[in-house]
Amino acid sequence: MNVLLLAGGLGTRLRPMTENMPKPMAPIMNRPWLEHLILHLKEQGVQRFVIALKHYPEKIKTYFGDGSRLGVSIQYALEDKLLGTAGAIKNAEPFLDEQFIAMNADIVHDIELKPLLDFHRSHGGKVTIGLTEVEDPSAYGVVEQDDTGRILRFVEKPRLDEAPSRRINAGIYIMDKRVLASIPSDREVSIERETFPQLIREDAGVFGTTIQGYWADMGTKERYRNIHWDLMSGTSRIHIPGQAQGNGIWIGKDCKIASSALLVPPVVIGDHVHIGARAVIGPHVVLGNQCTIGPNARLSETILWDDCRVNEGAHLTNCIFGYGLELGSRHILHEAVMNRVEVMQA
Repeated sequence: MNVLLLAGGLGTRLRPMTENMPKPMAPIMNRPWLEHLILHLKEQGVQRFVIALKHYPEKIKTYFGDGSRLGVSIQYALEDKLLGTAGAIKNAEPFLDEQFIAMNADIVHDIELKPLLDFHRSHGGKVTIGLTEVEDPSAYGVVEQDDTGRILRFVEKPRLDEAPSRRINAGIYIMDKRVLASIPSDREVSIERETFPQLIREDAGVFGTTIQGYWADMGTKERYRNIHWDLMSGTSRIHIPGQAQGNGIWIGKDCKIASSALLVPPVVIGDHVHIGARAVIGPHVVLGNQCTIGPNARLSETILWDDCRVNEGAHLTNCIFGYGLELGSRHILHEAVMNRVEVMQA
């Protein structure tokens, strides 16, 4: 059984951080989330992947290649136009096994596949949807189920007092390839508004079960930040790179940290990072690889991607910086989200 990773979305709500990259390539703890995801699934026995691409496809293809660097096999299904979740699955049909797993590649999670697979085999239907429970389901498509787990209907963005449950689609599916015959080709198709309701009407057997483990949508800048804070607090099993100091601080290889610098946990420091005298780093700071922090700089609630420089006396609070950015001496920024924009050549 192979796994289809749906990585073609535009990531509009996470802009400008996704202006020049697919959303699943945004780093989580200094590693592209898509790499975390592939390695997590590999640990569970998955060896063969298909990645559905649309937005900046070359960024993913160049980074992962055929997958051999990670010890897996990767094929690619490129969308010429946006096709929606169901359309992207249909577009990847030639690469898929007779039974396969599909998942949204921009959802951060550490779930185990075995309980989902066991449930799918037990009910005899054609589709299993991984579900997660949320406090307020009014922004999502909410499922109504019978006591066997069969999904009776989806209710799109109900009022809280009218929601049939707090269970929503977690973006993880086990599917029999035969159901793809009902998905139109070469147009945008919503899996929740078109495909699943049709399969329910046809009594194809659409079931759902609640996943166990950490699950978070990184679709907004606030959620992206909070995922990092969750991981630093130990909420998830997702790997944090670097040497754990045992006190909420992780430090990468070949770092130079001045003896007078202060690290206020939780803090994650990448490889080859330089931190100057009397700098104060933390709480809740992630520094990417090859970052340089000048003397007397102060950073809190902030994420810097690789190769950033913060010069002497600058202050950053609640900020996100993309790759290779620099902040001048004694500048002060609060809630700034910045990224370098690539200019497309004619």
